[in-house]
Amino acid sequence: MQRIRDRTLSKESFVLQMDGIGKEYYGNRVLNDISLAIRPGEIHGIVGENGAGKSTLMNILFGMAVIHSTGGHDGTIKIDGKPSHISSPLQAMQLGIGMVHQEFMLIPGYSITENIKLNREITKDNIFSRFAGERVKTLNVEAMQKDARKSLDTLNMNIEEWAVVSGLPVGHKQFIEIARELDKTNLKLLVFDEPTAVLTESEADRLLDAMKHIAQAGIAILFITHRLHEIIEVCDTITVLRDGHLVVQKEKENTDIYELAEMMVGSRITDVTREIPDISAKSTILSVKNLQVDMPGESVKGVDLEVKEGEILGIGGLAGHGKLGISNGVMGLYDSTGTVMFRGTPVTLNNPFSVINQGLAFVSEDRRGVGLLLNSSIELNIVFSAIQAHNEFVIKRGPFSQMDDKAIRAYARKMIKDLDIRCTGPQQPTRRLSGGNQQKVCIARALALKPKLLFVSEPTRGIDIGAKKLVLETLVRLNKEFGMTVVMTSSELAELRSICGRIAIVTEGKIAGVLKPTDSDVDFGLMMAGEINAAG
Repeated sequence: MQRIRDRTLSKESFVLQMDGIGKEYYGNRVLNDISLAIRPGEIHGIVGENGAGKSTLMNILFGMAVIHSTGGHDGTIKIDGKPSHISSPLQAMQLGIGMVHQEFMLIPGYSITENIKLNREITKDNIFSRFAGERVKTLNVEAMQKDARKSLDTLNMNIEEWAVVSGLPVGHKQFIEIARELDKTNLKLLVFDEPTAVLTESEADRLLDAMKHIAQAGIAILFITHRLHEIIEVCDTITVLRDGHLVVQKEKENTDIYELAEMMVGSRITDVTREIPDISAKSTILSVKNLQVDMPGESVKGVDLEVKEGEILGIGGLAGHGKLGISNGVMGLYDSTGTVMFRGTPVTLNNPFSVINQGLAFVSEDRRGVGLLLNSSIELNIVFSAIQAHNEFVIKRGPFSQMDDKAIRAYARKMIKDLDIRCTGPQQPTRRLSGGNQQKVCIARALALKPKLLFVSEPTRGIDIGAKKLVLETLVRLNKEFGMTVVMTSSELAELRSICGRIAIVTEGKIAGVLKPTDSDVDFGLMMAGEINAAG
């Protein structure tokens, strides 16, 4: 698709120029002399590991309070060539800057249209407003829905604009966040902060096409993502950050994903692979028969599945076909029916506490909504489930008991080291961690339960390339060294094929078949599209 980016524009024709940007938090230098510039209609990618400074740079651009309450920043910002001191998100929006944040900022009880048009409502006159003025005008629902429909159509999103946001799949919510920004009439620059982190492969492809369409209209895009193939696919220019420094800026044509990965982490990344053990003689540890799960957007419509003891089983499939519903249903987070046997004993469905007590644990795909106590410390998050379910990390004194702070601190420090959780210490509030490090805390929390079987749903969502490798290696180590059975649900087919011995593909709420990681791309593609069925 030919973009309207005018390459004959002078070098001074920039929507955004950031020169010599630096930032320090309480003596800790997190950004050092960062400069970048972006032209109208250009898609500029920014990549780097967690802690590289990407979020801080965008917080500066968007005028977030955390920047100005901690001493401001070094360097200058120009919008359309004019110096701008952006002191608040409102000022950023008035200058034509929009941002799609990694975490949702929607109002669940409102409709899609109401969320898109929030603070930009369209009103019309009524019999009272002719006398009482603007305050009593009526919402022009028809006009608002028309605007919302236009933004949704830009993203090729086939959903009714009057639908309520609450209960929609996370992928739909991400597109609504983007649609809200597209509805703004003065938009010049749109920042995407990990927009595909909550999307499946097909949804991500649709979003990338939409980004190209947005750029065609002359809107500049800053695209932050950990998925390097997406950067290569859509970006014109790529900036690599590492440890708060600008490593390199390159045109897309002059680099590839392997070089980018090496520059991000300072060393070449190799694939996570393992020797797949022979499980043919192993007993069945988990048996699922006719499982049906009422999970909005991921309904399960009769799944039969057997998991062998000691294996890493993958579950894959397209968005909305039910792959996420299997683990959520077994763990009791959504209403379920069917028969589930674990180590020969029936699992009580719709009862999470009972399931955990039987030796199963779960790392949810929704780390902020389900997995974490955001206002509590890292150490409390790690041990909280173990305290509740198994009464661990507790000192008993007669009829009284209290938390064993020393044991909690020691265990938290061990998990922080083992999982490379980047933080100031065990007592840091979890809310202040990056998305990738929050995900690692979720994994640590599940491991504290010492499960025999671990469900892991989208474990690398929103995590940088180096941390992805660490998380996958951790799952392999748990499986190999401790004999833990792992069931991993992921939208990243390459990750499933790198560590799983078998991969079950879910189509239309049922298991279409089970493939080996070495089976052809064609087999995987056809099965995910519902074109073939197989068993393995």
